Amino acid sequence: MIDPKLASAAETFTLQCVINKRPVSVDVPPAKRLLCILREDLHLTGTKRSCDIGRCGACMVLVDGKPVNSCLTMAYQCQGKNITTIEGLAADGALNRVQKCFLEEGGYQCGYCTPGMIVTVTALLNKNPEPSMAEIEEALSGNLCRCTGYGGIIRSVLKAAEQGGRRHESA
Repeated sequence: MIDPKLASAAETFTLQCVINKRPVSVDVPPAKRLLCILREDLHLTGTKRSCDIGRCGACMVLVDGKPVNSCLTMAYQCQGKNITTIEGLAADGALNRVQKCFLEEGGYQCGYCTPGMIVTVTALLNKNPEPSMAEIEEALSGNLCRCTGYGGIIRSVLKAAEQGGRRHESA
């Protein structure tokens, strides 16, 4: 066991990063998971907790524009990073096109996986505005939905891609 007096200086550090376009400074243990920081410390509960082992995608956030499982990301890995959660995708209270398409095309049922799906799809379309069906399936392979059967989700992605100004052809 470590002497508490010796460990006290190393128990927390000041995480400084940008979350949803706002600078954040919070004292946390270096190994605290980003998911817990978002939900418990910052009260951003749109990012969902589910499997805690990086298999379901419910906790997906963007770190420097790339989708990552926040349940596997430690606080020290976020230092100086730009993090976007589902709450950060809307601009001035207006949903982004992916969020709108999920609503319009029924890309959700219970809604639990929806934030992670939307974050993943937003990253996909930012990287590749004209994804093939294979690319869509690959991008979503880390996100599990237990309710919809994926039909509405795929329709939502296709519609969002089309609304991005380009026509999508299924592969």
